[in-house]
Amino acid sequence: MLTLHQTPARLPARTVILGAGGFVGRAILARLQRDGANVLPLTRKEVDLLAPKAAEQLAAHLAGQPTLVLTSALAPVKTSAMLLDNLRMMQAVLAAVKAQPVAHLAYVSSDAVYADSRAPLTEASPAEPGSLHGAMHLAREIMLKAELPGTPLAIVRPTLIFGPGDPHNGYGPNRFLRLARAGQAIPLFGEGEEQRDHVFIEDVAEIVCRCVAYRATGVVNAVSGTVTSFRTVAEQAAELFTPRVPMQGSPRQGPMPHGGYRAFDPALLRRHFPDFAPVNLRAGLERMRASLSAA
Repeated sequence: MLTLHQTPARLPARTVILGAGGFVGRAILARLQRDGANVLPLTRKEVDLLAPKAAEQLAAHLAGQPTLVLTSALAPVKTSAMLLDNLRMMQAVLAAVKAQPVAHLAYVSSDAVYADSRAPLTEASPAEPGSLHGAMHLAREIMLKAELPGTPLAIVRPTLIFGPGDPHNGYGPNRFLRLARAGQAIPLFGEGEEQRDHVFIEDVAEIVCRCVAYRATGVVNAVSGTVTSFRTVAEQAAELFTPRVPMQGSPRQGPMPHGGYRAFDPALLRRHFPDFAPVNLRAGLERMRASLSAA
């Protein structure tokens, strides 16, 4: 489900990153700049996709048919109002690209588009989201395909992202590490028995940048290929600090998300990028600890 149209890999003459102020956008910007790419980072300050003239503002930055990397989203989506705002944002992008076509477009979506499964998910797994967040990303993917049929499109679907600089402090590696550093007990839902794939932020950026350099089209999951329970994540975070903080289980208020298991088969990623080696959880946590200490 992924085709590489440019080998050997070659950076575009110009790349525009829309959403460069966000967690993922900043990482992609840093990765491209490390390779000396010609990059234009756009944040909400330069282009507010919910503003009345957003399409015109964005189109003004797309002259010369650059590659466009799209990471802008209001996330996580928890209400229908947020869902509609995200679709309005995509409408502005579509209008801009129709006015000023781009050579290639890479969209950072989410693994939330997939239905739950006891088997490892692949890029061919059914896209049947069970959340507003997943519905938003799937609707955006469909909008891009339907309204920009002539634009080469790569869709990258990351699973749970962790790493330095995450502003969300969501349940998982980021929150656990910060609690352990502060000497506070780490609360778990249930006993933290759910098993999930966690992908390091720099690995997501690497996969997106490879799609850009190879001018890829199709879909690829940004995953590590390894599942870990949340209790194990919490224990590894706690082990990085002294004194070691305890775990605190709690009664569940509802069913475990995704039935307590969400794994991915990284075969397609390995086939196209055989030299790609994802950062393991322990190494990622250690890099997060170093980043927190430096800050």
